[in-house]
This record gives sequence, structure tokens and C-alpha cells, in this order.
Amino acid sequence: MWPMHTVSRRIFRREWRRWKPLRHDHQRQIKAEPHRRDVCGRCSSRLRSSGARWCSILSFPKKALEWCASRGTGKTHVALGIAYAVATGTEFLRWNAPKPRRVLLIDGEMPASALQERLASIVAGTTVEPEDDMLRILAGDLIEEGGVGNLAAPEIQAKLDHLLRDIDFLILDNLSCLTSVVRDNDAESWGPMQGWLLQLRRRGISVLIVHHSGKGGQQRGTSRREDVLDTSISLRRPSDYTPVEGARFEVHLEKARGVHGDSAKPFEARLETRDGESVWTTRDIEDVNLARVEALLDDGLSVREIADETGISKSTVHRLKKKLEAEGDQRADDGH
Repeated sequence: MWPMHTVSRRIFRREWRRWKPLRHDHQRQIKAEPHRRDVCGRCSSRLRSSGARWCSILSFPKKALEWCASRGTGKTHVALGIAYAVATGTEFLRWNAPKPRRVLLIDGEMPASALQERLASIVAGTTVEPEDDMLRILAGDLIEEGGVGNLAAPEIQAKLDHLLRDIDFLILDNLSCLTSVVRDNDAESWGPMQGWLLQLRRRGISVLIVHHSGKGGQQRGTSRREDVLDTSISLRRPSDYTPVEGARFEVHLEKARGVHGDSAKPFEARLETRDGESVWTTRDIEDVNLARVEALLDDGLSVREIADETGISKSTVHRLKKKLEAEGDQRADDGH
């Protein structure tokens, strides 16, 4: 029996904080109690964002989404934030889940102890609690057989099926770890996985796939994977990013059916932990670039030098420079 954990604040405070780092003997305890389908704590989170423009990315049903980023960018942080928002019908970053839905997150990579710590920071910053059974987590690290297995294999899909019977939203984190024998650039080997995703769609289950990006920032592997996607989102490190900043990245919608206008604009997101709480903030990319260009202009750099320094196109730098000049003229006219 796979050790699936249900997450809520009430049980979390009683049991989760007493856990030592999760070990495989916890799985044996679950096996010894087959009448208990879900063990461990429920959690919830208040994840704050600013400048939100809500869009339909987290609306349901029957959506297929992919979230790709390079290693260490913050993919799992985002997956947990989305899982919580969907389970509670709240917001995350600039997206809003219109009502609570049952969520199953399958993690194939994170050590269970690290997953526990991230959930603890989410719980510490919450004012909203998920209802019973709304958010469940299956951690591959706690499965003695060597993890969840290859989800492209029909026998693994069948083994997982009973966990999906009342689920609205399935999160797979991440594709490389959960489909170990699917070759990235082989469209044919992707076929069994694509067939399963289409089957889930017919059942009304939305799926979010977390995946690694390639060197160019796009999803790694066959482009056939995009055929079944309604939404494809990439996380990119800003050109001025430094490792001490932790999870800070740009969010770009590469493909988003039904998302238009301001909702489709890229933005920057940053995660900070304040007194043990997870706090997310967002800014428009234009605002970020404007501040960078202004600082470099103040240092005496030319448009060409700023473009070389930041990676922003010369035409964009020139436009931002004109905007700053116009704002300065306006302030002068206003007497500031």
C-alpha cells in the first residue's frame, strides 16, 4: 500500500511537528494499519501576492498544464503553492482557483523530510484551512519498492487508479522522476503517457506536469508533449539573479488557451520566508526592467551598454528610457 498523506492544519499541529525526519519505518507503520487510508497531517497556507490579475489557468475541469524550469528554480515550491490554492479555492501568485477541488500531488524527487519542511512553512503562513480530504500527497521517498515507478507503464497507472477516483486535480512532480524510461526526445515513447493523460481528461481530472527545461529555457524533450496541453508555463531566472536570492524567477506563459491581454503578460515572482512563513510577492516584468534601466542610466551607461548588461533588447531599453524621461518631465511639471 502506498503511504499517501492527507494535509490539514488541525492534524498537522498535533502530529506533523512531532515528526522526526520522515523515514521508511513510517511507511511500515502505515502498512500495519490498512484501515487508515490517509495518514499525516493536513496543511494549508496563506501565500500572499501583490498586483494580482486573476486569470483562468486554475479553472476547471479537464485541463492539462505543464510547468517547466531549470533545476533549483523553485518548481516544487510552486507545485505546493498551486496544490494548496486549488484545494482551498484561494489564490496563488496571480492565479485564482474559483472553488476548492480535491488535489493529489505525487512527488517523485524530494526527500520526504524536505517536503515536510516546505509544507511546514506553508502552514505557518495560513489563515485558510482545507476541508478534510481535499489535499493529499504521495511521496515517492517513502515507498520502499524504489519510488512510485514509471507512470507511463499501464501496471503503475492501474495501481494508482484507486487513488484518483474522487480527485479533481493531479500534480506530477516531476516528469523525469516519474517516467524514468520515457526518453526525452523520443515522441513514440511518450505515447503511453499521453494516452493516460487523455484518459484522465475524459474522466474530468485536470493534470499539472512539473518538468525540467532544456538549455534554451523551453521544455526538455519531444514537442509532441505540448499536443495535449492547454497551458504551458516556463520559469526563467532573471539575468541579474544571484543564488542568495533563493526562489526568484520570471513566469512566462508559452501556451495558454483562453488567456489573453494583461493576464497573459509575464511577471516576476519571489519567495521569502519570514518568521517561518512562506510569503510570495510578484511584480510586472516591465516594472522590474524599468528599475534596472533607471539604475544603469544613473550610472552613466548608454542604451547599448545597458542592453549588453541586462540582456534586454536595445529597442526595449530605448522605450524604457523614453518612459523614464516622460515621467521625469511630468514630475517637473507637477513641481516635485
